[in-house]
Amino acid sequence: MVDLNAPIIPWKGMGNIELYSHLKDFYEYINKSRPKILTVGMFDVRYEIENQVYLWFSILNGRLWKITALKDYKGKLFDNIHIGMHIDDVLTIEPSFEYDDFEEVYCSPKGIFIETDPVEHTVLWISVYVKELDNEDFERGNW
Repeated sequence: MVDLNAPIIPWKGMGNIELYSHLKDFYEYINKSRPKILTVGMFDVRYEIENQVYLWFSILNGRLWKITALKDYKGKLFDNIHIGMHIDDVLTIEPSFEYDDFEEVYCSPKGIFIETDPVEHTVLWISVYVKELDNEDFERGNW
């Protein structure tokens, strides 16, 4: 189901998986792939498709709110940014990223988080998320 070469598209999705999709749409895929499951916070669940993607769902509304590309993901963000790239090169291509000391990730107001290796300063993962993430009632599933 995951196309590891598909582009990473902010506010939309990656790997031919769309943000806002409902968990029920992934039933067969999750059942077959036997992902690791982690409850994140009180009302979120994360499925890890090993070395490919994390799929983050709201338990309250069942919808996909974030997708994270992992080390085997080969698709690119903005046709150039990819896993393993040095963060200096990323910032040259897309200067909207700013480092968030609290979250320890690079954030772009274009709907992207990037985590880097603290020693090598290379991209470990790239996440895209829904626009409603910053809404006051996001955690209540009102989106």
